[in-house]
Amino acid sequence: MYLFEGLKKQISAYLPPEQVALVQQAYVVARDAHAPQTRSSGEPYITHPVAVSSILADMRMDHETLMAALLHDVIEDTPFDKADLARLFGDTVAELVQGVSKLDKVKFKDYKEFEVTNLQKMFMAMTQDIRVILIKLADRTHNMRTLGALRPEKRRRIAKETLELYAPIANRLGIHNIKNELEDCGFQALYPMRYRALSTAVRQARGNRRELLEKIRHEILDRLSTVGIIAEVSGREKHLYSIYCKMKNKELMFNDVMDIYAFRVVVDSIDQCYRTLGVVHNLYKPIEIRFKDYIAMPKQNGYQSLHTSLVGPHGIPIEIQMRTHEMNETADNGIAAHWMYKANGEHQDTTAQIRARRWMQSLLELQQHAGNSAEFVENVKSELYPDELYVFSPKGRIVELPIGATPVDFAYAVHTDIGNRCVGAKIDRRPYPLNKPLETGQTVEIVTSPGGKPNANWLNYVVTSRAILGIRNYLKKQKQDEAVNLGKRLLSSALGDIKFTDIAPERLEQVLHNSKQHSLDELCSEIGLGNQLAIAVARRLLGEFDSPDPDANPKINPADSHSSSAANSSLKSKAFIIGADGMLITFAKCCRPIHGDEIIASATPGKGLYVHRSDCRNIKSWDKEPGKFFPVKWDKTVDQQFLCDIRIFILNRHGLLAKLTTLIAAQGSNIQNLVTDDRDTGEYVIKITLSVRDRVHLANVMRKIRVLPEVQKVYRRR
Repeated sequence: MYLFEGLKKQISAYLPPEQVALVQQAYVVARDAHAPQTRSSGEPYITHPVAVSSILADMRMDHETLMAALLHDVIEDTPFDKADLARLFGDTVAELVQGVSKLDKVKFKDYKEFEVTNLQKMFMAMTQDIRVILIKLADRTHNMRTLGALRPEKRRRIAKETLELYAPIANRLGIHNIKNELEDCGFQALYPMRYRALSTAVRQARGNRRELLEKIRHEILDRLSTVGIIAEVSGREKHLYSIYCKMKNKELMFNDVMDIYAFRVVVDSIDQCYRTLGVVHNLYKPIEIRFKDYIAMPKQNGYQSLHTSLVGPHGIPIEIQMRTHEMNETADNGIAAHWMYKANGEHQDTTAQIRARRWMQSLLELQQHAGNSAEFVENVKSELYPDELYVFSPKGRIVELPIGATPVDFAYAVHTDIGNRCVGAKIDRRPYPLNKPLETGQTVEIVTSPGGKPNANWLNYVVTSRAILGIRNYLKKQKQDEAVNLGKRLLSSALGDIKFTDIAPERLEQVLHNSKQHSLDELCSEIGLGNQLAIAVARRLLGEFDSPDPDANPKINPADSHSSSAANSSLKSKAFIIGADGMLITFAKCCRPIHGDEIIASATPGKGLYVHRSDCRNIKSWDKEPGKFFPVKWDKTVDQQFLCDIRIFILNRHGLLAKLTTLIAAQGSNIQNLVTDDRDTGEYVIKITLSVRDRVHLANVMRKIRVLPEVQKVYRRR
């Protein structure tokens, strides 16, 4: 219990005793569940959940969050399941733990699929309860603090994921304390030499300028006190990863970054923020284009502050941030600021929390429109922009967009229908190119037309996931509509004089059921996309391929088919050709197509599909008769043997024929027929009909035959 004492003291400062007791119960369960387990460092595993809870206690999170943090690895690493936790601690705590747990019991193709599916699960749990991501960020923060115990390759992988995903999420939610720590820990793990060099240089630079910093700080404090403003003024430290990114992205030297002296002024009210701005502009000369008002227009993560840049003593550039105490707390803790309920029982939402809820709503919209887990996670990552610009609608509404956004992004941000009907844009009442990035302060007007539609080229320059998904979904729908129309034309042509209205509804329902489609449009779409054969669907609609007995086997002529196994396959088995389920299929003896060959077919009522290789000599001009012949595709899942003819030219040697047949059998192929022919040159020609699975199998057999010293030539008969 000694591990819990520090956490107990920490949470007792703001939680009532009965809630502290509940947290203690969760600790006992977690401790006992993790009892035999240790971390990579050799410490008892329970030290990790306690440390995660301590990080959340620093944010003054509620008791349910702290309980879930103590139990966050129980479902994943111990015999406990969600039902056990719900029974012990209630549904809310169980849901939080479930949201943080990985899907380690599900089988995945590879690590990438495992990763994106787990991320999607976490994001969806986050939209239900934002505390899921707070627990995950605290979990990742402690893992980054103790990263040194891991193998180098695993350390780098986790650091890279932290810098690319978790630090931007913390930034997006306005939790700058955690964001800064995740970035610096990730920077140290991913680039240790750069981290050490930059850390040493920063320590030296800060030591050399301490005296000047104090002088400027006192000048600001003295000037504010003369106008009656009580303020806290402190030097604002840039963290290492921020310095590194600025040097890298803006191609600056270290001295150019460190020559800027940064200060933070914290006052009691918004009015005093603006009064302080006037005071410091009177004290030092402002730099004209370096002023930002994030109080009137907060950042996407809820951050609020006034930023200004000035020329200080001796021409030194100075950056000053002015904010209230509440804004200062929000800047550090984001959505976690003021989490606790007020005395009257009402929850006071901060700007960060309101904006976080909007982001949660946007994640739900992304989930609904994304095609799969990978596309969803990719779009969520693209939403994690560190910088924003602010533009206005013609009615004065402020719209926040990421840096690089275009008028098309603005159109989709207003409404998906506006984006889909966009044909042009005006900026400050003047025409503006759709592919040109917007700038802060512009008034954007979108020109729409009823006949307007998205252009695929827009995907080359839009940056918001909402615009990307909107354009992609529209184009998919257009492609789907085109496929339906094409399929209807092909099916109508295959039906000849028969119209759709002439087909009995029960016949149509039966064909749709057999094809696993829900409507005629879906069936026509499959035809238009090439996944079904129009002629085959038409014959089924006309009942020409019905078996007299629904449970009877389809009749495939053993003489014309490739194997008896094909002849004995049931009606429900997978057809060799896509879209030909339930049809009679005959493979031409002249060319004997096998799985993997390019093939064409002709369809005759009562005889089904007659399939040739596309290079068959008997149908050289097939492409000039589209009404008779048409390309078809193999079903990828076919697991059957096909017959194939090969010719082998050999020098006659004693025992060679036995040697040859043994070799073929060793490759998993059976000889169905063998004929030899003696030539005047002393060569023998052996004509063999053998069974193979596909072109690859045949190639392997022929490769083995070629290496025999007596073999002169081997080829497949066309």
